[in-house]
Amino acid sequence: MPVNETLSQYSDWSYTTAVAVYVFAMVFFLVEQSFGRKGRQAAARTRSRELVGAGGPSTTVTPSTSEERPAQPRTRAERIGRMGVALTVLGALLHLASLVLRGLATSRAPWGNMYEYIAIICFVTVVTWLVVLRKSPVRHLSAFVLLPVVILMFVGGTWLYTIAAPLQPALQSYWLVIHVSAAAVGSGIFLIPGVASLLYLVKARNEKNPAKFARFGPKLPALDVLDRIAYRTTVFAFPVFTFGVLCGAVWAEAAWGRFWGWDPKETVAFIAWVIYAAYLHSRATAGWRGNRAAVINVIGFAATVFNLFFVNLVTVGLHSYA
Repeated sequence: MPVNETLSQYSDWSYTTAVAVYVFAMVFFLVEQSFGRKGRQAAARTRSRELVGAGGPSTTVTPSTSEERPAQPRTRAERIGRMGVALTVLGALLHLASLVLRGLATSRAPWGNMYEYIAIICFVTVVTWLVVLRKSPVRHLSAFVLLPVVILMFVGGTWLYTIAAPLQPALQSYWLVIHVSAAAVGSGIFLIPGVASLLYLVKARNEKNPAKFARFGPKLPALDVLDRIAYRTTVFAFPVFTFGVLCGAVWAEAAWGRFWGWDPKETVAFIAWVIYAAYLHSRATAGWRGNRAAVINVIGFAATVFNLFFVNLVTVGLHSYA
């Protein structure tokens, strides 16, 4: 079926505009991170703990009733942070439009090459983060989530960009919709715990030695908040990713006559699956929390990124056509 060049052009424009909107949103979030009340309060709490730990008087007062906690007006930085959320939503809508238009232009699922696959991964990441923002007051951390999204989309839209075209014969299967979409959703969600675990390690290092990350660390949320975000998003992403790996094995049997052949893509995906399984298992049985759990999660995130770029673009295997 011929490609609709007009819809393809609109898709490219929506993609580019979405990246620009994400950049503006990231700047707004950085303003809130630097000058917002939450960052100052976190820094004040850290300084208070240091004084108490050194034998000084405690300066923290906790109101006993809601009447003693008067509502504070939003500061300018916090209003800018809320504008950043609005921009992120706008960017996500433009991002979704680019995917839908790409699919309509080619009359297929819009994840048949690396450019499209990165686009769907980043869209899942942004949507997941917007859901997290409804559950946790961590809006001022949004810049750290949008940064890898912007980098990935820039790389995808420049070096990896592919003109809209029909699928290669090897990918013309209904398993493309099932397997690749599940893998993309799982990988996109995994970006959130990866960022949260990295910030956890920064925060833990700062609390252990206030001289480390002195300007940045105190403005991060409490360790238990970062740990909870990392754990809950991993719990949600892991079964989706597992389903994607299993569907890939079924598709491999139908296409190549075997369920598993230790292709580089399959091997690294399996390694990433084992790492995340070890993370969840250690949390559930051994009660691993803190730095050890965060390190495991970061390693899993690194394996996912390695599988996305190095395996797809450098190594030679049965998945090289992607």
